[in-house]
Amino acid sequence: HVQLVESGGGSAQAGGSLGLSCVISQYTGSGYCVGWFRQAPGKERVRVATIYTNGGDTSYADSVKGRFTISQDTAKNTFYLQMNSLKPEDTAMYYCAAADQRYGRLWCSDDEKYQYWGQGTQVTVS
Repeated sequence: HVQLVESGGGSAQAGGSLGLSCVISQYTGSGYCVGWFRQAPGKERVRVATIYTNGGDTSYADSVKGRFTISQDTAKNTFYLQMNSLKPEDTAMYYCAAADQRYGRLWCSDDEKYQYWGQGTQVTVS
């Protein structure tokens, strides 16, 4: 079955950097959306960044644009979120997710299309 495993969370000071990784196993195809989401305590989950595996098209939430970078290593089926210039408001549980392959790149911004989820990794910025 499809598995997503995140790693790399931790603590950082404001202005610092952290990198997250997400390994996706048992899920290959010609192209699908992968997203990084985050949820802070008492708040709704929000989409932070997306990438379409075929071509590498990316998108970012306004709150992280210019600070976060999503990327992929297709050979390893691993996806990354590099977070720079961190702010306390970036504190949250971060999740990676993969969308159903029936949906193309135009659907990467539709949160409901994400079918597979990792267990999350905590990021704390102080």
